[in-house]
Amino acid sequence: MNRRTWTLLMSVVLVVAFGLLGAFVRVPYVALGPGPTYDTLGLDGDTPVISIDGQQTFPTGGHLNMTTVSVTDQLSVFGALGLWASGRYALAPRDLYFPPDKSEQQIEQENTEAFNDSQTTAETAALSYLGYPKKVLAGQIVKGSPADGVLAPGDRLLEANGRPVTDPQALRSALNGTKAGDRVEIRFRHDDQPEQVASVQLAQGPEGHDQGFLGVAAIERPDVNFDIKISLADVGGPSAGLMFTLAIIDKLTPGELNGGQFVAGTGEITPDGQVNPIGGIPFKMIKAREAGATTFLVPDGNCAEAKAQAPDGLQLARVATLQDATKALDAIREGKVPTSC
Repeated sequence: MNRRTWTLLMSVVLVVAFGLLGAFVRVPYVALGPGPTYDTLGLDGDTPVISIDGQQTFPTGGHLNMTTVSVTDQLSVFGALGLWASGRYALAPRDLYFPPDKSEQQIEQENTEAFNDSQTTAETAALSYLGYPKKVLAGQIVKGSPADGVLAPGDRLLEANGRPVTDPQALRSALNGTKAGDRVEIRFRHDDQPEQVASVQLAQGPEGHDQGFLGVAAIERPDVNFDIKISLADVGGPSAGLMFTLAIIDKLTPGELNGGQFVAGTGEITPDGQVNPIGGIPFKMIKAREAGATTFLVPDGNCAEAKAQAPDGLQLARVATLQDATKALDAIREGKVPTSC
C-alpha cells in the first residue's frame, strides 16, 4: 500500500469517525426555541381552555394567546449545530433545565405543580380584580407544629386568638404578643362540616422570633360558588398566569376585553396582581407573531430584552401589574397605542 492510498484510507476513516461522533455523541446542551401558543379564549382540541360553571359568562372575541418555549434535549453534535445555525434556537447548558440531582420525573412534576399553581393564582387574581369576596384557607402546615393534626390544608380559617381572620396578615397579627407555651383557640371549618374550635399550645418560633409559633401558612382564595376549570395538557411552568387571568376576566365581563384583536403575552401573576418576569421571551414573541398576534404583553422586567428582539409588526405593551394589562387592552380596544417598552 503506497503513501497516497494510505493517506486516502486514513482520511476516509477519520471522516467516518467524525461523522459518527457528530451524529450520535450527545452534547451537554439543550436547544431553546419557539414553543406552541394557545388561545386562552379558545379550545384545546374539543375542550375549552377555560370553562366556568355556575356563573354567567359573556361572549369573547379575538385572541388572548399564552406562549411557551420548547426545550429540545438529547442533542447530537450535528443536531445542536443545526438548530443553532437556523437562528430560531439558542443553546443552553442542560444542567440548567435538567439538574443532575433530580430525575426527569421530579422535574416534570415540579413543572406541572408550577403550572397548576399558576392556574389557581390566576383565578385568585382575576376574581380579586373583579371584586369578588375572598376567604382565608390553611395552606402549608409545618410537620410536627401545633397546627399539625388539628388543621388540614384547605381548611377555612375564621378566627384565631379571639380575632377574625379576614386575610393572611390578620392571622399573623392575631398571634402578636404571644409566646411559646401560650394556648390559643382557632376557629375553622373543614370542607362543608360545621365550624370547629380547637385549643392549641403555641411552640417556640424560628430563631429570632419571640412570637408563639402555630405552624400554618394562611392563603387567600376567592369565596365564590362557581367553578373555573383550566384544561391544557402537556404545558408546564408559571408563565401563563397573566393570560389565564385576562381570559377569566374577559369571560366574566360584558364586551370583548381585547376589542376583538389578536393579543398574546406572557408573565407570572401573583394573587395581588403583580406581573413577574419570565424566561425565553424572544422565542415566545417569534411564535406569537407567526400565529398572527399584533400586540404582545411584556412583563416590565423583560422589556429591555423584548424591545431589542421584537419581531417586525409586533407592538409591545409594558405591564407591571394586572391593572396595567387591562389598561393596555382598553387602549387596544379604543384604537390607541398602549404604553410600550
